[in-house]
Amino acid sequence: MLLHRVLPFAKRLLAETVLPGETVVDATAGNGNDTEFLAKLVGNEGSVIAFDIQQAALDKTADRLGDLHHNVKLILDSHANVDRYVDKPIGGAMFNLGYLPYSEDMSVVTKPESTIEAIHKLLGLVKKGGIITISVYDGHQGGAEERDALLVYVKSLHQSDVHVIRYELLNQRNNPPFLIAIEKVKDFVEVSQVNNSEQ
Repeated sequence: MLLHRVLPFAKRLLAETVLPGETVVDATAGNGNDTEFLAKLVGNEGSVIAFDIQQAALDKTADRLGDLHHNVKLILDSHANVDRYVDKPIGGAMFNLGYLPYSEDMSVVTKPESTIEAIHKLLGLVKKGGIITISVYDGHQGGAEERDALLVYVKSLHQSDVHVIRYELLNQRNNPPFLIAIEKVKDFVEVSQVNNSEQ
């Protein structure tokens, strides 16, 4: 199949750009699917920094990782604070926006302010040629606002610094997710400020 669904396509992009031994970031650990994928991708010599604001998500991620846990650091904090935990170049990053799948409390959702701040900081950390993938779910309360703010932000990024794509399957029903992928094309990108008026 050439036209993958959103999540497999996101993984395909990262598999083509992340190298064994690199550090990568899972900005939304959730149930640990992406964290597990990234841990396998970077191998024993690499490392994964995984964030979530819910301890239940980190517990589920830890259970899923099993023997892969040795190269994963689970952080109970907002991904907006990524720069407090990562101070070296990374090979790539993944976001899965929305709420924790199968959670009893669907009121805990990602927010546009923290999502954009995290992406902004990660752009300063990711290597040239590195990819940040953002799977956007907008069918829940607050999802449309996060989607719109995110699209305004990524469209404002300069084309000489990054390439941005939007990937989606147009004939899917019930608010299917779409993917935003950002490829860094310069060694240095000036990302010192976020325009809060656009969030």
